[in-house]
Amino acid sequence: MITRFGLLLLPGASSFNLLTAYRPVDSWSLKESLSERGSTSLDSSVAIDDEAQSASHAPSLLPQKRTRLPRPQRKALERARKANRGEGNPVNQKRDPKRSGLGDMEAAEGEIRLRSSGSVAVLNQESTFSDVLAAIKKSQNNQDNHDLNAVFRFLVELTDSTFADGKKGSLLSRLAVAALHLKNHRIAAGAINYRQSHFRDCLLPMESAALVRNLLRTNNVTEACNILETELSWQSTMMDAAIAASRTTTSSERSCCDLLKYRPEALSYIASWHFFEGQPRAAIHACRKLASMGEAVRAAGISGSSLGLPLSRLLQGAAKCQSLIRTEASTTVSLEDDALSEQQSQDEELARIRIPCNVVYSVLDVMMSLPSENDDRVYELLSNALVRRVVFITGAVNMDGCPPPDRGEAAFIGRSNVGKSSLVNMITNRKSLAYISKRPGKTQQFNFFAVNDKAGKEQEVKYGDIVDGEKDADSFYIVDLPGFGFAKVPDKQRQEWASFMKDYIATRTTLRVVFHLVDSRHGPTEEDLSIMNQVGENLPAYAKYVIVLTKADKNVKGARQNYTGKVSKDVMEKLRRAMAETSNLHVPVVVTSAETKLGRDEMWSYLRCAAAS
Repeated sequence: MITRFGLLLLPGASSFNLLTAYRPVDSWSLKESLSERGSTSLDSSVAIDDEAQSASHAPSLLPQKRTRLPRPQRKALERARKANRGEGNPVNQKRDPKRSGLGDMEAAEGEIRLRSSGSVAVLNQESTFSDVLAAIKKSQNNQDNHDLNAVFRFLVELTDSTFADGKKGSLLSRLAVAALHLKNHRIAAGAINYRQSHFRDCLLPMESAALVRNLLRTNNVTEACNILETELSWQSTMMDAAIAASRTTTSSERSCCDLLKYRPEALSYIASWHFFEGQPRAAIHACRKLASMGEAVRAAGISGSSLGLPLSRLLQGAAKCQSLIRTEASTTVSLEDDALSEQQSQDEELARIRIPCNVVYSVLDVMMSLPSENDDRVYELLSNALVRRVVFITGAVNMDGCPPPDRGEAAFIGRSNVGKSSLVNMITNRKSLAYISKRPGKTQQFNFFAVNDKAGKEQEVKYGDIVDGEKDADSFYIVDLPGFGFAKVPDKQRQEWASFMKDYIATRTTLRVVFHLVDSRHGPTEEDLSIMNQVGENLPAYAKYVIVLTKADKNVKGARQNYTGKVSKDVMEKLRRAMAETSNLHVPVVVTSAETKLGRDEMWSYLRCAAAS
């Protein structure tokens, strides 16, 4: 039968046998079990009650089964056996350094004992660079400020400049970074000051840039700027030495070339920090310093991938700063002045900086000056920060149908099927802003698109609602002009377009830039020569004229990211002759492709003229 204790009771078994088989373990049976297991001592945690000691130690007449000990008793036996095996062998004995107090004591003269248990327990003169580096990483991962302080004492007090093959300065840099991660500013400041005073001649630009980045993470912007000016200083006279260093493998000469890599990186960190903190003037000042190094970086042959600027973070910070400027337009300047440090507020150069219509344009200047990758994500951030809203306003067929001239305008002119609509969609990062058609001449009026107008402008245009608000400071019009050439329209309408375009170019006071689109596969045609003459004769001096070569990807088989398009020499020569005939030799030329996004940064550098007016 099954009892209520879950035991199987066989027929004929008496209750006496059942009870004696499962009686509590007394002191005798416990000692017998210990002796059978070979144990010579019993841990003090195993208690024997007084009643069990006074009981009889005689064995029962019935055969006894070996009873499994409770888990606490088994663990006590296991500890006792380990203690017996470890006698006389201190290596196998694990001490708790927190209890013994030896974590911060010098084990011997010239040694430092670490508290954390790991591969490196003691630092001495025989320790290598890897040993100290492992101790620093272990302290950082364990968030152990005690061991971090022990490593600092070891490097400063117990070693000389020749320790670790002269790489003591690098260890101090790594120690300072670990201390900043743990927000231990005392150790970080001590390590930085010591390395600057004792290893100034052998500081590595890579380590200095890492210190700048981590100092900014803890909001130590003043110290970060000091390291930038002392350890990563740059002068224009150093360009020749940097270019020569880029062609050598000597470590001492390569440091000058490394400066061209890591100073821009540190400047980008400083600029993004100021953007996120809502300090546009300081951020623009850093961006200008960054853009000024573009000539030297390109001359040294440093590619965008090896430079590795955090452009995404720069653009995100600039977009956030511009959003703050828009929402707090009346108090932004006072808030910025309060946020700036006393040293920065006294800087006359910083005070003279004029905040542009959109601070993202300062990042665009950096992207134009320094080599950067053709990254779609970066351009998406750029275009979304510069084009937040875009809405079709009206289509005009004469000057009376144009909207009021209350902002700058950028006009796109070209023959039919040259790719105007595709280029406009690429620039604004929209898929169907301008209608793309396979039939030439689809655009048959002057289409005005408002960029960055007030949020409710679309409701006003579509439904006639009155919406409060003002357009943004960087608002402008994109004007898509009808295509000339083989558009299937009557000659009378073609003449009306030409007359309208002449009046628009000559009399529209808010026109700031005219993009003349030419097919890069064929070069300028007779219609293009006519446009060049008309624009050259009628465009006012305050407006820019830019020739844009489109569809450059069609000249390359399998255009890809690192080879996005080209223009043949014959087409370029044909274009130069046309520019010379029409007195437009000094007009800038931009090569573009709506498919591979080639030339998008250059296009925005000229669109800025319309946004800033």
